[in-house]
Amino acid sequence: MNQEVAYNEDNIQSLDWKAHIRLRPGMYIGKLGDGAAPDDGIYVLIKEIIDNSIDEFVMGYGKTVEIRLEDSHISVRDFGRGIPLGKVIECVSQINTGGKYDSKAFKKSVGLNGVGTKAVNALASYFKVVAIRDGQMKVAEFTGGELSKEHPLQKTDLPNGTLMQFKPDNTIFKQFKFKTEFIESQLWNYAYLNSGLKLLFNGKTFASNNGLLDLLTRKIGEDAVEYPVIFLKGADIEIAMTHGRHYGEQYHTFVNGQNTTQGGTHLMAFKEAVVRVVREHFNKTYEPQDIRASIIAAISVRIEEPVFESQTKTKLGSQNIAPEGASLRTFVSDFLKKALDDFLHKNKTVADALKRRIEQNERERKEIAGIKKIATERAKKANIHNKKLRDCRFHWGEKGDAVKNAQSTLFITEGDSASGSITKSRNVETQAVFSLRGKPLNCYGLTKKVVYQNEEFNLLQHALNIEDGIEYLRYNRVVISTDADVDGMHIRLLMLTFFLQFFPDLVRNGHLYILQTPLFRVRDKKNTYYCYSEGEKQAAIRKLKGNAEITRFKGLGEISPDEFGAFIGEDIRLEPVVLTEDCNIDQTLEYYMGKNTPERQDFIIENLRLELEEIEDAIEIKEAMQAAV
Repeated sequence: MNQEVAYNEDNIQSLDWKAHIRLRPGMYIGKLGDGAAPDDGIYVLIKEIIDNSIDEFVMGYGKTVEIRLEDSHISVRDFGRGIPLGKVIECVSQINTGGKYDSKAFKKSVGLNGVGTKAVNALASYFKVVAIRDGQMKVAEFTGGELSKEHPLQKTDLPNGTLMQFKPDNTIFKQFKFKTEFIESQLWNYAYLNSGLKLLFNGKTFASNNGLLDLLTRKIGEDAVEYPVIFLKGADIEIAMTHGRHYGEQYHTFVNGQNTTQGGTHLMAFKEAVVRVVREHFNKTYEPQDIRASIIAAISVRIEEPVFESQTKTKLGSQNIAPEGASLRTFVSDFLKKALDDFLHKNKTVADALKRRIEQNERERKEIAGIKKIATERAKKANIHNKKLRDCRFHWGEKGDAVKNAQSTLFITEGDSASGSITKSRNVETQAVFSLRGKPLNCYGLTKKVVYQNEEFNLLQHALNIEDGIEYLRYNRVVISTDADVDGMHIRLLMLTFFLQFFPDLVRNGHLYILQTPLFRVRDKKNTYYCYSEGEKQAAIRKLKGNAEITRFKGLGEISPDEFGAFIGEDIRLEPVVLTEDCNIDQTLEYYMGKNTPERQDFIIENLRLELEEIEDAIEIKEAMQAAV
């Protein structure tokens, strides 16, 4: 018989806004993370503050925004109108308070919910706001959303604007660390979408004169495309597109300056419209996948009162360009129907190159059709009989427990011993293991046919469910887990080549990681330290005063399952594989995986010299410590 659970007035609780945000931060900023991924919460906090400055710029106030990062503290200073001085505290500490509810002041703003800055305040161990208007300044300081010091109104000769400073609370964002490349990527997007805006970050300047044209040119390079970027601009819409020499579709989408990394209705409208316009222009019923294969495009729209599918505003849900306005789908389609068709008529060379690329895609698709069918059947049979994939229960993109789905991880390991250690120590709900057999093929320069012909690659793409793109990717985190020796590094490089060559979208969207496991175990009878570098090892030896047993882990299989559980648990160390703004995939793969060029030889020799110097320094430290003991 079940024991009756009491349910009365004592069970009813009312949380104030600060407590609710701190209790359920994911509702406001998405996943927390530690800063290893570009969509981790600490970067959302930065975005929420900068968005306010961008809205001021869009309204015609302030052409410069200054951002600084120093000792985990972020400061953002704009030169807009400044928060009205009598409402400074309310604007950063009272939910549903702000100027953006007045559609006349912020007609096409991103932040209409009145939560962003308050969430930053609530999730910061320190938060400071300074508002400057017409020779007067108001300052307030907060701790965890609680007002800690309100400064009296004072005179100033500083120019109008707002300064906000904060540090993420390390009790919420555990062991967080900002990666400047992620912040810089955010700032470039702001620059591309706001011509005339200048962003200054730790001595660097971010500005763009040509909008999305600059975005695509910078991200892909002029030598990596089939034809010059097509740039189309209209009222409240801007589009840039071309075709590259890579696999997959690559899109950069924005709404009112917000980077909608998960796309939404505007992206769906663009993809449909491109197919329709191309078919009509060439008077041929090309397959949609042949038209869009290898496409690289950026689309930006500005609409009134946008509706997003989550608080972090990464996916647009709006059906119309305004609450009572025309269809967003029709708006995008009509624009492309005229602008893109006109461009292709006026630029026959580009039109011919586009046609050649589409027909090349068509030929390749038909060429691998037979191989693909056989490979799919082989993969289905293999999944029944082999144990290459030890799956988990929750998967990325599925309905159900959103938190566990986001934690879904596939470890790609080498050999039975390594996969055995991870399998025994993993969380079966969210962590899966795929075991490689031997070294993967170096697939640089090969066509996608090899993915179906090579059993390892074929089974891996089916395990990930990325055969036709990453829309139905089964794991949020794909983690390359190899030994910390020469063979392990080689396998890691071969797997990176595989993903960058055939599935670059998986990397661009922040799903690929490298597992960091300890290189050394340093212990005595009472204490044990796991060290991830030579420096950490030397520090541990010093703590134990030189009297230590040192174990060098060369292979993952050498680490017992009991120990391994700590390395893939809450404190897991993952190094994201990041494509920086100036990274050209083709050039990168050619440099590392192509013929042995003089440049690569020089790189190896120089880095080998530096490593030898580090080893010599470590030996000197060890000898000095032994002498001291």
